[in-house]
Amino acid sequence: MEKDYTIGIDAGGTKVAYGLFDGRGVMIDRMQHPTNAADDGPGFSDTVIENVKTILNKNNLAFDLLLGVGICMPSFILYDKGHILMTSAMTGIKDFHMLDYMQKRLPTRIVLDNDANGAALAEHRHGAGRGTRHMVYIVIGTGLGSGIIIDGKLFHGSYGWAGECGHMLATPGEGVMCGCENSGCYMSYTSGKFIPAHTGLGLDRGIQSALNAKTVDGFILGQAYKSGDALAVKIIEQMAHYLALCVYNIYQVLNIDTFVFGGGLAGLGDVLFGRVRTQFDQYNRLPMPVHFKMAELKKDFGVIGAAEFIKGDMV
Repeated sequence: MEKDYTIGIDAGGTKVAYGLFDGRGVMIDRMQHPTNAADDGPGFSDTVIENVKTILNKNNLAFDLLLGVGICMPSFILYDKGHILMTSAMTGIKDFHMLDYMQKRLPTRIVLDNDANGAALAEHRHGAGRGTRHMVYIVIGTGLGSGIIIDGKLFHGSYGWAGECGHMLATPGEGVMCGCENSGCYMSYTSGKFIPAHTGLGLDRGIQSALNAKTVDGFILGQAYKSGDALAVKIIEQMAHYLALCVYNIYQVLNIDTFVFGGGLAGLGDVLFGRVRTQFDQYNRLPMPVHFKMAELKKDFGVIGAAEFIKGDMV
């Protein structure tokens, strides 16, 4: 057997998913488990290490048949060093040399990168961004982030966290506090993690609603919107407003003409993204086309992208 298998791991605020891929890029096994939000860096890494061993043993594969393990993390990462500085969705994982820790415990190549970068790479090579020279992938789910493709390659910036659009500041010092340790970032207005907080704020202000701040999520919010719930409408309008501002600012800075949207809240469809498109077009005064596309790879984009890390810039 040839050494051509890869494992992609997509770690998020709610779950950690694993995909085993053969040399043709076909996923031959998949597993996942809930994220333990209380984990620190070593605790999280030890769980991942055990599950890598489990998926290999399950498929009767030895490490010498593995090209490597790619890992997507929702983190600020010093890319060249594999050092996690901060993880807003898993606050216990910070100031941690994750790459070194895992490389000493797994006898294979490890590549660690941001989750939005993994999704961007997956969509650019296998999804809605195929054939584009430049592309920005925006993931809106538990959090908000983006991955930037320039000339067909991931752009990491000076330190590694280019594309952290969710933590750009919309209303500095105002609004809800985020795990990035700032109030008023775009993520705090647009992502699934903060829907309960904005629901609670609306209820406290006396807005009539059937929503419950303890149980609301993106799906429930969408259903309430369709039923005409006043608070649901207000929250979605707020999300669209800040997401449109975020996308417009990225467009002005990078002048990239293709935006691909994915993540759990992509399921809101035109309810959210129709508004984003309309508001973006109101801000944009220039006649050149800007393409909005919905991601094609659905739930497995993270593990696909993580596995693609092992291929690097090979296309």
